[in-house]
Amino acid sequence: MADLRVEIERWPIAGGFTISRGTRTEAVVVVATLVEGSIWGRGECVPYARYGETPEAVAEAIEALRGDLALGLDRAGLRARLPGGAARNAVDAALWDLECKRTGQRAWDLAGVAAPPTRMVTAETLSIAEPAAMRDKAAALSDRPLLKVKVGADGALERIAAVREGAPASELIVDANEAWSVDQLRALLPDLARLRVGLLEQPLPADEDGGLAGLTSPVPLCADESAHTSGDIDRLATLYDAVNIKLDKTGGLTEALDMAAAARVRGLGLMVGCMVGTSLAMAPATVVAATADFVDLDGPVLLGKDRVPAIAYDRGWMSPVPAGLWG
Repeated sequence: MADLRVEIERWPIAGGFTISRGTRTEAVVVVATLVEGSIWGRGECVPYARYGETPEAVAEAIEALRGDLALGLDRAGLRARLPGGAARNAVDAALWDLECKRTGQRAWDLAGVAAPPTRMVTAETLSIAEPAAMRDKAAALSDRPLLKVKVGADGALERIAAVREGAPASELIVDANEAWSVDQLRALLPDLARLRVGLLEQPLPADEDGGLAGLTSPVPLCADESAHTSGDIDRLATLYDAVNIKLDKTGGLTEALDMAAAARVRGLGLMVGCMVGTSLAMAPATVVAATADFVDLDGPVLLGKDRVPAIAYDRGWMSPVPAGLWG
């Protein structure tokens, strides 16, 4: 029997974070804790308004599971009870953490996958600003192996070119967050190739990405807002080259592992991403990230402070998850 605790927490973002949909100054997360005798397991999720989620509604959805969790609801039962999304992610992560503590094993051992390497490269994200400011920020981060550039509908090329000028050696991911039209995409693709963009995330709105059918792109295209669970993979494989797996979309590590396997079967590349949250939200994602082509788990880097203990970040590299944090 596990006793449930649910908390809404607010973590300030250092300097704000701007994407095509607006600016945020704090990360609002929901933490589920399952207590079983002397051991406990935690999971953190980040409710996202783009998917109709609020922290309060997510906390209520988790609270509604209290009785079932006390009766032994497991990860398989959880998938039947809740759809993919933030609420299921927090509980799924807590169940993984609790099982790790029961068995004395790390999460990747329980998952039957390779342990994350000693260090992994993660993207560091530049939010939208004036091109000169983005160039200066990129120059300050030019020793990072991988940078992610947020852009919107206006001035995208100028901003990407400015980042490339500031960080000539870094690999670039560009994320339009659904802000472009198919005509804009077609017009920009030759310049994105010239600027050596390694991956382009979600250029079109999710409900318009059928416009990618038949498009030959010199830059690999990655589904983000269009990619939620393994049930999406067959359709996405006809439109994209890769999928961005985020646990707050899949509804947890359990589904994320299935989604990654399905993506590989269809020949899709894997990116593992995150919302802006603490190291506790990043930790389960590292189990999938160990075999991903691109890792974007820099949420804590954007915060004014992180949990203790936390994942250590150093100039675009992230260290393994401390056992005292999760899993």
